[in-house]
Amino acid sequence: MELIHIFLISEAKNLLRLKEKRIAEIAFQLDFENASYFTRLFKKQTGMKPMEFKNMSLN
Repeated sequence: MELIHIFLISEAKNLLRLKEKRIAEIAFQLDFENASYFTRLFKKQTGMKPMEFKNMSLN
């Protein structure tokens, strides 16, 4: 399960860099049940929230 989470977070990072979609859209595209679970898992894996990562990627 851990490897699946790592893969999903990697995909999420790629999608967040594109800046075309909202966090909730990315969460649902990656088949998470809800955006808050996605956000918690993303923070656990990366140390930052998806929006923080997205803003950092834009700079």
